[in-house]
Amino acid sequence: LQGIFVLGLPYALLHSGYSGLLLIVLAAVLCCYTGKILIACLYEENEDGQLIRVRDTYEDIANACCKKLSPRLGGTVVNVTQVVELIMTCILYLIVSGNLLSHSFPYVPVTEKTWSVIAFVTLLPCIFIRTLKIVSKLSQLCSLVHFVIILVVITYCLTQIHQWSWAKFRLSLEFEDFLVSVGVIIFSYTSQIFLPTLEGNMKNPGEFRCMLNWTHFFACILKTTFALTAFLTWGEKTKEVITDNLPSFLETLVNLCLLTKALLSYPLPFFAATEIVYSCISKGNHSNYKSPLLALTVRGSFLVLTLLMAMFTPHFALLMGLSGSVTGAAMTFLLPSLFHLKLKWKKLSFLEKCADISVFILGFLCSLAGIVCSIKGLLEVFG
Repeated sequence: LQGIFVLGLPYALLHSGYSGLLLIVLAAVLCCYTGKILIACLYEENEDGQLIRVRDTYEDIANACCKKLSPRLGGTVVNVTQVVELIMTCILYLIVSGNLLSHSFPYVPVTEKTWSVIAFVTLLPCIFIRTLKIVSKLSQLCSLVHFVIILVVITYCLTQIHQWSWAKFRLSLEFEDFLVSVGVIIFSYTSQIFLPTLEGNMKNPGEFRCMLNWTHFFACILKTTFALTAFLTWGEKTKEVITDNLPSFLETLVNLCLLTKALLSYPLPFFAATEIVYSCISKGNHSNYKSPLLALTVRGSFLVLTLLMAMFTPHFALLMGLSGSVTGAAMTFLLPSLFHLKLKWKKLSFLEKCADISVFILGFLCSLAGIVCSIKGLLEVFG
């Protein structure tokens, strides 16, 4: 999920300057922290003081927090938020695939939307994905392709080291451009939707916190290195997607790698979204839950939905920004900190309470700023 945003990090540095480097580190720390407190909400202490996993999903945490108000309200809100974000991500991968194919084969007289349909055809086998094990294998391949892309870009940038200059960093910032950079940097780390399932499927869940620390640490190092080397190479000429700065022979190669990555990335959010809807439909009816026909219907419907929205939704990028500002900030910052305060208030220290409240306020401000910028962009477009 992080690949598309990572390719925009050098562009984010163009608009955020030195503060962008600090933001990359700060975002890693905050997202790692909210991941930990979210998982902490899955556990309660028993009479012997031992932590027992009493909840399994983000939905269970939300229902536990809202049970006095309504037993299912919290879970419903979380599920809708998750599905919207996941479906938007799937649609984005389809649009990106069409764009990459049209740029890779400009001599073929085919429109970008037609290329998206061709990419969609290759994704039809997703209907038959029934387990997370298959998705994890595809995600491993996706990660491998991602590292190849990063390696190619960094290697090329290192060959241009003779023209690097720290003077390329901006000292004065424009507020709206800075907000765009904040969004790109923060959402290059988001993964909270998948963490409860991931932790529940680990052979040793006790190692989850350590795993989260190391993965965010290495992600921070990699993203800082990538963004810095690319920006120092192209400076003010840095484009929104850094691969557009590469020489033509490398750009085509990297675009094809990006296409592969986009297609391999699609199954994870698709599987997660369909499983949420599938479980909601089947709740309380175990015979239906095991029905292959129902599963195929849900997956097929979602596949067609992503294609139709990719084909016919105007100005999807702006709508993606608007929904991402709401759902992304909510799932990454607002809800984890709010749920942690609600469920663990009596056991939290003063500093832990301050940390949760600070994260909540920061998430709210980021979300509000993103919503304002997206609505402003939509108003300008519709004029």
